[in-house]
Formats: sequence, C-alpha cells, structure tokens
Amino acid sequence: MDSQPDLQGVVARLRNEGLLPEDHRAVLCVGSVARGWANERSDYDLVVVTGEPFATERARCLPVPLRPGTVPTVTVHVDGRRWEIKYWTDGQIGQLLDKVSWERFDSGTVFAKVLLDVEELCLERLLTCVPLVGDAWVGQRCRELGESAFRAFAATRSLAGLDSAVEDALGQLDAGDTASAVLSARRAVGHVVDALLESHGCFGSAQPKWRARRFQEAAPAQLSFEEYWALETMRGFDPAAPEVWVKETVEVCNRLCMEVEI
Repeated sequence: MDSQPDLQGVVARLRNEGLLPEDHRAVLCVGSVARGWANERSDYDLVVVTGEPFATERARCLPVPLRPGTVPTVTVHVDGRRWEIKYWTDGQIGQLLDKVSWERFDSGTVFAKVLLDVEELCLERLLTCVPLVGDAWVGQRCRELGESAFRAFAATRSLAGLDSAVEDALGQLDAGDTASAVLSARRAVGHVVDALLESHGCFGSAQPKWRARRFQEAAPAQLSFEEYWALETMRGFDPAAPEVWVKETVEVCNRLCMEVEI
C-alpha cells in the first residue's frame, strides 16, 4: 500500500460520501501525511473548514470552549485506510487566533489555560497542511497565525515545564530518590527540546512520537541531531552512577534554555 494519499481523489471521495458541505472554505490534508512522515499504517487526517457548523449523524462531537462548542469528527475507512475528518468553522478558527493574541500573551495569560490539545493541534497543523481546496484561505490564516503570539505561548509553556522538571530532578536527587530524578531529568530533556523547536516555529509537542522528525525538520543551530539523539536515547546513562547522568543532563538543559528565543 502506498504511504501517500491520493490527494487528487480526496475531495471527490468526500463529496461522494456526503461529507463535503456546500459552504466549505477549505479542505486540508494535515498531520504526518502532509509532512511526508507517513507510513503504511498512518491515518489520513483531514480538516474541512466551513462557514456554518456541519451536522451529520455519522459524527462524534469533540467539546471545545468556542462558539459553536463542538468539533464534529467523522471516521471512515477508504481502501483499507482510516480517514479522520474534523469539521471546524471559519469562526472557530478566528476564535483560536484571538486566544493567542499578543495582548493576551503580554497580560501574562498561561498557555496551558489558553488552548485545549485539540485546539493547539488545529493551529499547528494549519501551518504544515497541504491545502486541497482553499489556498487563499490557508495563506491568510497562516499569515495571521505567524503574526500572533502562538510561538511565544508554546515556547514559554515548554520552558515552564522544563523549570518544573529540573527542580523535581534536583530535589529528588538531594533526597536520594535517584530513580525519580532520572525520570524527571528525562522529562526535562523533552521540554527543553520542544521549547527549542517551538522557538524555531516547529510545533507539535503534544505528539512526542514525532520529536525526532521535528528536530530534523527544524535543524536548530544550538544543538546537532547527534547531540539531541544522545540525550533522547540516554546514551550516556550509567546504571551504576545515575546521579552523574542526572546532573550532566540538567546542565545541558539549563544551557539550552538560555538559547531559546521567545
């Protein structure tokens, strides 16, 4: 089975299935397929942007703190492949952009309280989508997103997670709880790498399975892939001296933290 979708046939298939509303503004291929990371088991993730809310009995509705308050999601299987289609209204996308305004960022709003994971994923995927319909709509919304505080919110959130993980690691180490300290230091690595990538406009920390791919895509000058991969895989860890790895890892994380630009 080809790991890439038949993009030419997606829109027609949606229309034939009754899953393409007449007032659609855009149809987007998103996720791993859009980024060229798909494999033979990958789902096809699609987003349809509409003017009015889409209603179908085939949908399950994801609750969101927006107007309207749900995102209908339909799952179908086409030629042995699972398709997941989310229906966002243009108005909902506008509300998401309002949530990540510079005004809100400058007011000290905490990012974790701004967007749900499904909302953050929507914005992140907008930047990396393949538009099947609505190139102009995507271009405009991506410009608005690029001018927003989304990057600053995301990187700041990851840095806050880093601070917490480092404090945990050092406190646990002082208490003689080396096993927990190792896990906290391991968590710190994920947060600081996510912050570094987000500062370069490469988002997706909610899906750590793609962190290595994101790193290769962003190629930050502050850290080589080989150095990153040694941290990610705990290459220097010695089971006989776990505290050494914890201290060295915390030092690296603190150094990288200083090089993250918000």
